[in-house]
Amino acid sequence: MLTRQDWACGRVAHMPISRAGRRAIREKRAREEFGRDAGAVLDILELTELAWHDCYGEITPSDAVVDDIFVVAQGSIASFGSAARLAVEDFRDLRLAADDLRAEDGGPV
Repeated sequence: MLTRQDWACGRVAHMPISRAGRRAIREKRAREEFGRDAGAVLDILELTELAWHDCYGEITPSDAVVDDIFVVAQGSIASFGSAARLAVEDFRDLRLAADDLRAEDGGPV
């Protein structure tokens, strides 16, 4: 049970979001960047979650890792699949690739 102390100190339990909920949250970006292939992109992310859980014991990659996948994909479904695989294999390499692309675009790294 959470106490006022927990709330005051930032020790608040976060309610988990279902896989369907995460899919719904990610759908807008997938549609914006991949159009009619958005469903396939969301399927790849779901497979990524399953692999992530098997490898790291976490339900899903962080939002930052998911963002890195989108950045590295650059609108290509094939690149999205490769970036998702790299996320599971070594998310640090994915971060470096994404940061390089962000730097090229002049965006925040």
